[in-house]
Amino acid sequence: MKGDKPHIVIVGSFVTDLVFRAPRRPHRGETLIGLEFGLFTGGKGYNQAVAAARMGAKTSMVGRLGTDLFGDMFMRSLEKEGIDARHVVRDPEVGTGVASPVIYESENDNSIILMPRANMRLSPADVDAARDVIAQADVLLLQLEVPVETSLHAAEIARKNGATVVWNPAPARELPKEVFGMIDILTPNEVEAGQLTGIPTGDDAGARAAARKLREMGTGRVILTLGARGALMFGPEGETEVPAYKVKVVDPTAAGDAFCGGLAVALARGQSIADTVKYANAAGAYAVTVLGAEPSMPSAEQVERMLKGEAK
Repeated sequence: MKGDKPHIVIVGSFVTDLVFRAPRRPHRGETLIGLEFGLFTGGKGYNQAVAAARMGAKTSMVGRLGTDLFGDMFMRSLEKEGIDARHVVRDPEVGTGVASPVIYESENDNSIILMPRANMRLSPADVDAARDVIAQADVLLLQLEVPVETSLHAAEIARKNGATVVWNPAPARELPKEVFGMIDILTPNEVEAGQLTGIPTGDDAGARAAARKLREMGTGRVILTLGARGALMFGPEGETEVPAYKVKVVDPTAAGDAFCGGLAVALARGQSIADTVKYANAAGAYAVTVLGAEPSMPSAEQVERMLKGEAK
């Protein structure tokens, strides 16, 4: 650690989730009375920042919000969580990112409309404004809900200053080749690994082949998350399986974000890579036992209880 507490910087997204629950999918042109509505703060960047802060890290967020009510809501939440928001830009021209997930009870399925809005205006210049904070970080945490060139610029600053770059490639999209050489740890799930490499990942052999390919593309380590089957580590020391914790699943939505937050915190504390992934698995396991994204981000105490095998 560079300071007395692990320091995590997240360059990432803010998305307000407007969640509807409906009895079924409406017919074309139909107005359907819904069952339930919820409004939640989210976005992969924000969720991971909350996770890191609750697990005891000094946490800084770099991102863009609108000057609207949703942006105000996020700023209040950042303050409540103790997250440094000095480099969260309020955009006067474009509103805060929003998503509208609709859950259809009869189909046990959902559809999501996402509008990134201000997130896609996060620029390399915004990252430059946060250069000093990024340079002080132990770990820089990135995703794919803001422009790739912005995240890549942040990674360059972090690496020049000795920070570990962790990139969660979600939602997966095609990446420039130079990105992979800037990543110390890549954390895809099976689907994302397949999308990034073009290798089918419908079985264990395919998932392993995709992870190996990602290392060949220049990534330092690949940690492949497998949900209830745990995680696989691919690095200079070889391949290692890390089992999952057995829990009752309530909502798996933000398990990956909790995993990444826990991974960043454990790395910043200087834990071994094996212990780091165990810690991240415990954070992800806790998250699936709680409904909602932000509410499911665990505290350090909750992760420690999971590590000890104690129920929530």
